[in-house]
Amino acid sequence: MARVTFLLPGGERRQVTARAGWTLLEVARDAGIPIEGACGGAMACATCHVILEESWFVRLPVASPEEEAMLDFAESLAPTSRLGCQIRVTEELDGLVVAVPPTTLIDG
Repeated sequence: MARVTFLLPGGERRQVTARAGWTLLEVARDAGIPIEGACGGAMACATCHVILEESWFVRLPVASPEEEAMLDFAESLAPTSRLGCQIRVTEELDGLVVAVPPTTLIDG
């Protein structure tokens, strides 16, 4: 288990406990955070786009060329953008902080 903090538009911080092996998309949905994820995590869209703090971004494996290509379609793109469906939670990610752009939320 790892703790993940989602920074939501408007400034709300929601800390949740994440199961190891789950993706950030799955963790967010389980916590009631309405991340769109239109393709269901198949990396066929960019609607689960999240922005990581730099200190966490550099700890993750590098994004695949396929993920990089999908990120080109994300709105509100930042240098530390990733797709939530491609980040698997591990014990080493305990304390991870992830910003959710308004364009990623279903209600956004």
